[in-house]
Amino acid sequence: MQLRPARPDDHDDVVAFTRDTWPEQELEDYLPRTFREWAANDDDAQRTLVVDDDGDAVGVIQGVHLTGREAWVQGLRVHPDYRDRGLAQRLTNAILSWARERGAVVCRNLVFSWNVASLGLARRLGFEPATEIRWARIEADADADPSLDVTADPDAGWTFWTDSAARERLRGLTIHPSRAWTLSELRPADLERAAEAEGLFVVRGGGTRGMALRNRVFEAGDDDPERWTEYAVGAWADLDAARALVDAVARDAARLDADRARMLIPETPRFVTDAAAARADVSGDPDFVLAADLTDPDVGR
Repeated sequence: MQLRPARPDDHDDVVAFTRDTWPEQELEDYLPRTFREWAANDDDAQRTLVVDDDGDAVGVIQGVHLTGREAWVQGLRVHPDYRDRGLAQRLTNAILSWARERGAVVCRNLVFSWNVASLGLARRLGFEPATEIRWARIEADADADPSLDVTADPDAGWTFWTDSAARERLRGLTIHPSRAWTLSELRPADLERAAEAEGLFVVRGGGTRGMALRNRVFEAGDDDPERWTEYAVGAWADLDAARALVDAVARDAARLDADRARMLIPETPRFVTDAAAARADVSGDPDFVLAADLTDPDVGR
């Protein structure tokens, strides 16, 4: 069995062994929807590999070079009949080597907190715990009226972020501006871009007390798709600031004709209960982010 770059015509093979990835969960695997695009659009910043057994794809993985020093690995799947043969390690090591060659010094991934098998595998492959996240889900509301002043000042937002409890708990990570479901370190330029797109929300009142930035607008669902706005992070100093941010996000989502919004928050009792008290729904389970140190010569070998 050999590792090779993925091809669009591997789609049917990959769909066959990822159609029912988590049978015990009411959750569909995203790979049947995304694999064809992954395989067709590999470039210098994206690498999708499969395990080939006599022409059949029986394993898959993707690596993404997010920033100069940050990489991401996702979509690791192995056909059930081919598990326990070391294929997951071969696929992962190949992506970690590729990321290292491109100059990345860290490679991260995201694992659902209930996915014990994948968590154990990630640790065995050299990934260490980094942080944990949840999503605050907010209904669009054109009449939402924040009780505090909300501005679009990137300098104030960045200054608040650098000293915030959210940044500390998230280790500086937020949703990457151009890659869904990947996290990278937030940078001042990200706030500046959000401000230019009318997507930066900085809460003030006796000083700066909160910050959120819009990441993208997308549609989800096959038969009756919903329109969502996504916010790379929500950070606040107190419950009043949380309420103001939730209202600002609800109003922004309505302005963009979205049905709902989701905002990444740290998985802590304070942030989760603040979001709930601000009348946001909160995702049922946290997600774990893990990181592999590519400067360690033993990682990915």
